Amino acid sequence: MQQQHNPLLCDPAEGVCELPTGREGKEVPVQNTEKPVKVIYFTDPICSSCWGIEPQLRKLKLEYGNAIEIEYRMGGLLPDWSYNSGGISKPSDVAHHWDEVSVYYDMPIDGDVWLEDPLASSYPPSIAFKAAQIQSNEKAVLFLRTIREMVFLQKKNITRQEHLETAAEKSGLDAAQLTAAMNGNAKTLFEEDLRLAGAMGVRGFPTMFFVDASGNKEIVYGTKPYSFYEAAVLKLYPGAIKTAYGQSWQALFSKYPSLTAKEFSVLSELPRLESETLLNALNKAGSLEMQPTKNGSIWSMKTF
Repeated sequence: MQQQHNPLLCDPAEGVCELPTGREGKEVPVQNTEKPVKVIYFTDPICSSCWGIEPQLRKLKLEYGNAIEIEYRMGGLLPDWSYNSGGISKPSDVAHHWDEVSVYYDMPIDGDVWLEDPLASSYPPSIAFKAAQIQSNEKAVLFLRTIREMVFLQKKNITRQEHLETAAEKSGLDAAQLTAAMNGNAKTLFEEDLRLAGAMGVRGFPTMFFVDASGNKEIVYGTKPYSFYEAAVLKLYPGAIKTAYGQSWQALFSKYPSLTAKEFSVLSELPRLESETLLNALNKAGSLEMQPTKNGSIWSMKTF
């Protein structure tokens, strides 16, 4: 049964999108960075559970960005549609599941992309991300966020080259260079990510390996509360100092150009309902733009 399990049938309670076949991992020596803790983050552009940890991940970067460096790796969630059990056998079966996951994580997801313009695989956007990394790791993270918003909120099939090129331009990348890399080196880099995931025993997403300079590891598997990620950092680096950051809406939107109500609540430490009320008021005042979906909204700075 595990062999046939469809990876898009994610388990919200466990907080994970699991691969069809479990992988037995072995210790893999990881070269550390100049920061005390390296985080190797295995993810996928269409992993709904990974979308669910965006609030926690964004907070971790703000509070412990001085102590950690995050290395994004693609895991290959959906090679194709050769699955026939587990409740999902065709793209249209994913639509209702994504709507349920959206409510569970309190992060807007519109599952209708699987009815209107379904994706055949998550490999093309994964390779596109590796192509973006060739240009800039920082801009690649923006690119990943952009294509996630495209597929989860805008119902866009992010295997289509035109959407990937639009996302590249929006993220400050050279779209033509990205396309060329997708047909060249980026495929090799993606294959290297898949091999590393197999070697490290990654069996689903999100999976985060926290590693210190001595090779000590802490693993956070699946979508967990913020305290789990913070604890992993502090166990490996007890001297980590939590950075205070601006929690006003202006400060947060200057750091992250788009925020959901859940993200804003987590980062501002305002109650969830109060957060959405404030965001709606800022939208009415013309300070923020709002993009509504059937399962929630996302707000961004007003562009003039």
